[in-house]
Amino acid sequence: MKNIIYAIALMMLLASCQKNQKIGFVDNGKIINEYQSKKDLEAKYQAKDAAFQRRADSIGQAFQTEAQSFQDNANKMSPKAQQEKYQELGQKQQYLKQQMQTEQQEIQQAFQTEIDTLIVKVKDYVKDYGKTNGYTYILGTSDASATVLFGTEENDLTQTILDALNKEYKK
Repeated sequence: MKNIIYAIALMMLLASCQKNQKIGFVDNGKIINEYQSKKDLEAKYQAKDAAFQRRADSIGQAFQTEAQSFQDNANKMSPKAQQEKYQELGQKQQYLKQQMQTEQQEIQQAFQTEIDTLIVKVKDYVKDYGKTNGYTYILGTSDASATVLFGTEENDLTQTILDALNKEYKK
């Protein structure tokens, strides 16, 4: 009987020694998608992509004009000259296609690199926010990965952190 009383007293003592933990959560998707820096980054790369598309269309039209000119004048050329020009056009088309693919991949890679850098910046900001404001944990959630199934509004730091990030970005 004494052992049970000692065990209960020990459990009560241990329970009373635990400090309160401050826990918050953020919606990762909302923070990233509504962060003005990301919106500006997307606009920058949409403009780059549009310029690339215009350039690719222009190059494609120039090639089509050259190919059409060959078609129109092919009957005036010797069979050997026709074959050589046809091979030349095929090689040129393949080169242009590879060049356009390479340029488009470079644009996509540059965008992804900047997005990754932005995500790291947001994570660092949330970490610093948590340390500064005495949080033990700040959990992240999103529609794709719902790690927080329930949380009270007072623990939802999404808008607070988003507002702070956007304010800092405007500086």
